[in-house]
Amino acid sequence: MVAMAALGSLLTMTTLSACGSTETRHAGGREGRPGPQAAHPRKAVAARTRIPDVGDRLHHAIPAGTHQVLAVYGDGKDSPYSTAVLFTKHGSIWDRTRSWPAHNGKRGWTLDHRLGDERSPVGVFTLTAAGGVLDDPGTALPYSQDESYEAPRDWDESHWHDFDYVIAIDYNRVKGTPPDDAEQPEGEGKGGGIWLHLDHGSGTSACVSLPKEAMEYLLRTLDPEWHPVVLMGDRADLKG
Repeated sequence: MVAMAALGSLLTMTTLSACGSTETRHAGGREGRPGPQAAHPRKAVAARTRIPDVGDRLHHAIPAGTHQVLAVYGDGKDSPYSTAVLFTKHGSIWDRTRSWPAHNGKRGWTLDHRLGDERSPVGVFTLTAAGGVLDDPGTALPYSQDESYEAPRDWDESHWHDFDYVIAIDYNRVKGTPPDDAEQPEGEGKGGGIWLHLDHGSGTSACVSLPKEAMEYLLRTLDPEWHPVVLMGDRADLKG
């Protein structure tokens, strides 16, 4: 997402919440001898019944019916760098499916996100809607295609494709509505419009950004019937 203080300061033809803002311009993702783990099969299986490196608080926040978790592991409290890992649950086991480099808020993470703080919120959030400038790539999520998602052309060119694909993170928004829906149930001060979107090579205002191939994969893989969520935060808070 764009390295600006807050997208909410941009005015346009249409109201759009994006990346922690209230308003923004809406212009228009063996064989061989047994190794050490094989000697303790019960311990290995037990470890896979939870998302790795996640403490009890956030573990218990994952809905019981969820079978897809995109875990975003932030490098540090004040770091914009992170790693996104998709886990898929089969039976009681969480399998690591894919992983990608990612960016989060350019000032890092927070347990109490506020409009314009340029930090991504720590927590577990459902993923219930998607959209973007480009046509639906074949997602099972509700998808709204509209050229009005296009980033303003007075932004740096590196940001022009940020919103080619977006998946709404259900932080301070009405679940299931299009990503550009402006309603913020907890009030504007809590920020909103926080998305998964295409990466531009640096930190965001609050969103999580991923390579285009990751967004395409997530859009084609996330299944509403599996109740997908994003579990995100810096590694210390994820373990807390």
